[in-house]
Amino acid sequence: MENNPYRDLPSVDVLVDRIETELPRPLIVDTARVALDQARNDIERGEIPDPEATLRHLTRAIARSAGVPVINASGVLLHTNLGRARWSQRAMERATVTASGYTNLEIDIDTGERSRRGGYVERLLQSLTHAESALIVNNNASALLLALSAISSGKAVPVSRGELIEIGGSYRLPDVMMASGARLVEVGTTNRTRLGDYQTAVQTHFCGAILKVHPSNYRVKGFTEETALHELARLARDHALPLIFDIGSGLLDSDASWVPGWLSDEPAARQALAAGADLVTFSGDKLLGGPQAGIMIGRREIIATLRSHPLTRALRVDGIVYAALAATLEEFLDAEVTNIPFWRQALLGDDDLGPRSERLAGSVGGSVEAGSSRVGAGAAPEIEIPSPQVRLAGRHALYGRLLAEERPVIARRDSGDLVLDLRAVDPDEDEALATAILRCL
Repeated sequence: MENNPYRDLPSVDVLVDRIETELPRPLIVDTARVALDQARNDIERGEIPDPEATLRHLTRAIARSAGVPVINASGVLLHTNLGRARWSQRAMERATVTASGYTNLEIDIDTGERSRRGGYVERLLQSLTHAESALIVNNNASALLLALSAISSGKAVPVSRGELIEIGGSYRLPDVMMASGARLVEVGTTNRTRLGDYQTAVQTHFCGAILKVHPSNYRVKGFTEETALHELARLARDHALPLIFDIGSGLLDSDASWVPGWLSDEPAARQALAAGADLVTFSGDKLLGGPQAGIMIGRREIIATLRSHPLTRALRVDGIVYAALAATLEEFLDAEVTNIPFWRQALLGDDDLGPRSERLAGSVGGSVEAGSSRVGAGAAPEIEIPSPQVRLAGRHALYGRLLAEERPVIARRDSGDLVLDLRAVDPDEDEALATAILRCL
């Protein structure tokens, strides 16, 4: 009797029982069926099937896709692919308390009456930026979408051609404006936009607002000119139009003593309001160093209009984000910005990074050279923060091996070499990083 090779394949349950994993069993059962299908295909091609090895490979890939801690030795502090800003200890603790029980998200516990969510965060932002009011939505793209929908739907909005941004993930400003119902009016040229260009637009179109956008992920250099914010504010007032300024990156106050010189050209929320912007929007997970959020600050009547718009409920954030955002803002008010991981990393000096880099290089057979880290996440694109680098000459192949580690390491490749930057690596991760490199070597 001819042997049937398919009969030697294990059943789904038997195959599942051979795998040690913390993934839910129904998910492993589904994956085991895929592995057995692959085994049958192997038999048809005359190959030797190994459904158990296939299932181990598939379950490991699934488990890693669920999210695993990584060591960020890339030198990019706000790495979009790695989740951008890490939360401070205070933010994590506050979020855990909020997530683990009931909280007074929308209830006044003094009166027992329903209240508006986010009141405490609004007070913190008022104190930090001198804004009249504030509103939080789920990201900065949502903030701009809501602002344009509530203020300028069906109306024209002039924007400089040099500010028609596109950000990673195919976010394009013209598309957001179209979705909001506002009509984009391009003014000026890519490199030069004068006040007269805006004046012509507001005089010839039925406008709902004037929009200025900080190009946070690129720079136009050379023969350039842009209209100063205070000039736009005066024009907006003369025509009874609100001036919206999307500063993007979320620097709160450029006059704060801890702001480094390399951020001197970055617009800040407090200064934008002082210069006459009626509404300022920015991200919570970039230079602010907090959770993903879209923060809107400005005139009380404009925020009230946004708050009453139907989109606001669709774009609102939950109590956990409010808790983490409040804790992050408290760090700024307490002048404890180095408690925020991004700022702690950004403000590190050579006296810390130099010895650490020398130790790592000595343990893995590398060399230390001058280099630079980057802010990342589409923020401050031209800024390079001086930072020592550990270079392993000719070891670019380690890049893939380090990704395959149980705790993956994100490094850089440069001209056939492997480059590691410790600015975004916590000191207590240095030993694990060295061990991973040695294992891969």
